Amino acid sequence: MTPHALFYLLIAIIIIVFLVDSLLDILNARHYNNIIPDELSDVYPHEEYQKSIAYKKVNFRFKLVSSSVSLCIMLLFFYFDGFAWVDAIARSFSKNPITVGLIFFGIIMIGSDILSIPATYYRTFVIEERFGFNKTTIKTFFIDKLKSILMMIVVGGGLLALIIWFYQITGKYFWIYAWALVSIFTLAMNMFYAKLIVPLFNKQTPLEPGELRNTIEEYSRNVGFQLKDIFVIDGSKRSTKANAYFSGLGSEKRITLYDTLIKDLSKEEIVAVLAHEVGHYKKRHVIINLLLSIILTGITLWFLSLFIANPLLSEALQVTQPSFHIGLVAFGILYSPISEITGLIMNVVSRAFEYQADDYAKHSYDGEALINSLKKLSKNNLSNLTPHPAMVFIHYSHPTLLQRIKNLRK
Repeated sequence: MTPHALFYLLIAIIIIVFLVDSLLDILNARHYNNIIPDELSDVYPHEEYQKSIAYKKVNFRFKLVSSSVSLCIMLLFFYFDGFAWVDAIARSFSKNPITVGLIFFGIIMIGSDILSIPATYYRTFVIEERFGFNKTTIKTFFIDKLKSILMMIVVGGGLLALIIWFYQITGKYFWIYAWALVSIFTLAMNMFYAKLIVPLFNKQTPLEPGELRNTIEEYSRNVGFQLKDIFVIDGSKRSTKANAYFSGLGSEKRITLYDTLIKDLSKEEIVAVLAHEVGHYKKRHVIINLLLSIILTGITLWFLSLFIANPLLSEALQVTQPSFHIGLVAFGILYSPISEITGLIMNVVSRAFEYQADDYAKHSYDGEALINSLKKLSKNNLSNLTPHPAMVFIHYSHPTLLQRIKNLRK
């Protein structure tokens, strides 16, 4: 294959991925006005349901426009040799491959983040504000952006520097060392994410003593779930949407409740949600997902090692001097169809795990309380009750509300 042919193959992959995603969005949008199934008839009052349809339509149009603009920017960047231009800037600062790679990706990632600010700002302060979700202040919005960029520089830059260093000293075998590094990092994030990362953005406080805490602790004892602590996160600082999650492994495991969840749900419904999260732990879903993630990372890095040294990747992007960072960009695009397939498989596995966790909550606590909580969360988040089956199959990591209710009541 010639560099010219590879260039147009990269363009074709980008456009095809965009068209497939857009087609799914269009198919999904055509289901917005479908008749609500009887099992879900009590989720929305009529006016609230019309509001949910309006919310979905606004988000659909916004995504179509913003993704089209992003596609155009990316294609222009390709056609005007943007990667060669950024590579030249990076090489003007240093000849060291690690430094050049860091500067190159720093310009690409920070530039991309800055270009995305108008769309993110519009979504937060226009769409989410219009439908009553937004609680973020402009100050918080930009502080979050700054923190994210700093984290990307420190954490992402550190990992990238080590991976390029591995490549420089071990050649094609770098993927083994990179795999070990990424695996250790993934494990550490699973263990300490709530302690190290979350506090940078949110305040976490232990759940106050009282009826709710006593009920949660009683349930945990009954099912043999050793819980280190229960935390409340100030999710209302940014949005009215509610959530709860389980994090950590071994002695570091903890349950975190959004303050909006405590506000929206009854005590029984909150415990039912936590029973679902405990189900994930009891069924070893956290461990299995961690192992699958590590395996997929290893496969991806191995594929990368087969192509990264090929100068064709750099030549296709009009870069005369082959390098790890340019090869990584081209490989990332070439690998995206495979990534879409592995993502689909992971979603199939994830949906199966959600059913198992729901079943655990039903048998260990109360299935109807979980159904009530799911309905309330769907209503409060203006969720789509009638998604297109293709959208569910390809992109949904959770079964639909209707599927979960039918499973819980079977």
